[in-house]
Amino acid sequence: MPFGSWLPFVGVAGRAGAGRQLSRGSSTGGAASGIDISWPQCGAEVPELPGFAVVGVNGRLPDTTNPCLAAQLAWATGTPGGTAGNLVPVYVNTANPGAGGSWWPTSNVYNGNQINNPYGVCAGTATAACAYVYGVGLAFEDANHRGVPDPAHRLWWLDVETLNSWSSDSGANAAVLEGMTAYLEGIGAQVGVYSTGYQFGEIAGVINVGSNLNRLDEWIAGADSPASAQANCGADPLTPGGTVTQTQFTTASFDYNLACPSHTALQPDAGTGTGQGEGPGTAGRDQRNSLDLGGLLTFPQGVPWARGPSGQ
Repeated sequence: MPFGSWLPFVGVAGRAGAGRQLSRGSSTGGAASGIDISWPQCGAEVPELPGFAVVGVNGRLPDTTNPCLAAQLAWATGTPGGTAGNLVPVYVNTANPGAGGSWWPTSNVYNGNQINNPYGVCAGTATAACAYVYGVGLAFEDANHRGVPDPAHRLWWLDVETLNSWSSDSGANAAVLEGMTAYLEGIGAQVGVYSTGYQFGEIAGVINVGSNLNRLDEWIAGADSPASAQANCGADPLTPGGTVTQTQFTTASFDYNLACPSHTALQPDAGTGTGQGEGPGTAGRDQRNSLDLGGLLTFPQGVPWARGPSGQ
């Protein structure tokens, strides 16, 4: 996605094509046909039976909660991808507001726990050390305080986009993502990165080979047709050790995802989770019309969960 001004989602059935915002998803293998939903779809129509779905955990900002999260997870669990025994994948917003943000760590302690910080000691400044703790905090809140059942047995996509606040220090930005990855992997979850090569490079720069981001599977966005999405399977990975396992293309109304050849999308071990309660171009339109999306459903407006680290 290029830089610029982007219009917000206005619902799956009524998005503004000129200002498409990236969306996120996960496939269950092969050529995927699914959508993602989140807070913009509260009260909006969505396809009743896509092949799979992925649900956004946050509201507009990384420290907020999607007010329809519970209902959307329950809906997504009924899609073929959900009924196959896989817990519904989720995506979370990422950002680095720095010390001027509404919440910023002042030490290596979060939620009463001492964090093993690869960047040293956080002293409340806009350093990589504090950014790492901030990332741990974001992920902790997403996994524990937003209503995601069985977070340890899910796939979590880190949504890395220029729409959110970022520091001019790419190393500190990368540290946020590393902190989030460390926490989520520490509880047993699987983690992937969603972005475009341009945006990820602008935000996080070149990732060190020793980074925990270096080995993650990657989901490349930015295509506008099935053919260009398939071509993106051969794109350079976001990190030197990353693997492009799936790509995304957009149409006037929906966003779809493809699993790259020789790869199936990440699927966490379902563990003991039951899954209960969880969860433009002509070529693009032709592909969309060939999909069995079923009818349309409307989600009621939900009640927000408690906010994240900022407490707002």
